[in-house]
Amino acid sequence: MMLRRWIAAGMVAAATVGVLSAVPAVAERPYDPAAQSLRALGLRHGLYIGTAVDMAALNDPADPRYRELVREEFSTVTAENVMKWESLEPTRGGYDWAAADEFVATARRDGQRIRGHVLVWQNQLPAWLTAGVADGSISTAQLRGILRDHITAVVTRYRGRIWQWDVVNEAVSDPWDNPPALHYKGFWAEHLGPGYLADAFRWARAADPTALLFYNDYNIEAFGSGNPADDKTQFVHDMVRGLLARGVPIDGVGSQGHLGTQYGNYDPIQVAEALHRFAGLGLATAFTEVDVRSRLTDRVQAGDSEEINPRLQASAANFHVLLQACLAEPRCLSFTVWGFTDRHSWVPGWFDDPPQGLATIYDENYQPKRAYQLMKADLIYAGPPYVRPRVTPRPRR
Repeated sequence: MMLRRWIAAGMVAAATVGVLSAVPAVAERPYDPAAQSLRALGLRHGLYIGTAVDMAALNDPADPRYRELVREEFSTVTAENVMKWESLEPTRGGYDWAAADEFVATARRDGQRIRGHVLVWQNQLPAWLTAGVADGSISTAQLRGILRDHITAVVTRYRGRIWQWDVVNEAVSDPWDNPPALHYKGFWAEHLGPGYLADAFRWARAADPTALLFYNDYNIEAFGSGNPADDKTQFVHDMVRGLLARGVPIDGVGSQGHLGTQYGNYDPIQVAEALHRFAGLGLATAFTEVDVRSRLTDRVQAGDSEEINPRLQASAANFHVLLQACLAEPRCLSFTVWGFTDRHSWVPGWFDDPPQGLATIYDENYQPKRAYQLMKADLIYAGPPYVRPRVTPRPRR
């Protein structure tokens, strides 16, 4: 599939002029905001622009551009896989910290804040855990203790070095699941009941009093019907409001932002309203896994620019919508893309029937797409009165 030359041909560079920071412009060195990185432009607003990091790509000596762009363009990073349970604890009680330690050390050396991903999720669990529960060798009481011990071990190891933890990930069903009424889903709800969410946050807080603790989920970018039976955003809003009422130390909600150009999408006002509603609970927010995939039709795969260019434009518009909404909400702390280049995107390997891709802000050859340029323009032109300084949250006790 040779899409690179067509993507490059379809890009439109953003023309950006004007003095937009305190850096003085002089005749021999005019100030050019378009020459700055997403990292630098985001920090003008106190907003951290991030990416998920593939450690294999980061360590590939044949691919130095990946490491360069991670360091240059992003002020916060998330481990794509190496901090998930199956990677950290492949055998019961036997931890392999090497890759996660390297990730943390690299981020700190590069002056980047770290989002820890993820403590509790029903996917990418080690086989010893799921098999033990299935065959009865791990009881319910033992399972709760295993969860507590894992959270405590991981958070304690990285205490003081993680900015935001995704404590619980994707605990809520979708309207198309069976049953269709929204409910708590997955391995942990099935075996421990929904009370595990409060436990997880309390155990994480006990292990690190300084990290911001997040609930993270997809399809919560905007409110729908307002009925928690079929509106996932409303369900999550009510869920975290209930946790707060019980004194659970949850500090924020992460909206993943996995979108697709083939769907009806949002406008910035809808998304900003959702962020404002969560902020109204006293919570921080973040976009945590943003990408915008497209269907790779036969014409797209054949390099038809008439098919490719509209997808690139629609993708850019979706990145723009989420970033504008985040800028508009002072409690939105970070905007993280889930991989920044199509060369190392999870999308083609996961969405293959029909095939999908083109999901990131750089093409396979590390050339910035229209989405990158539009994000940069958003950061350049944003300012008061509607874009205000970020609100720095204090971790709940």
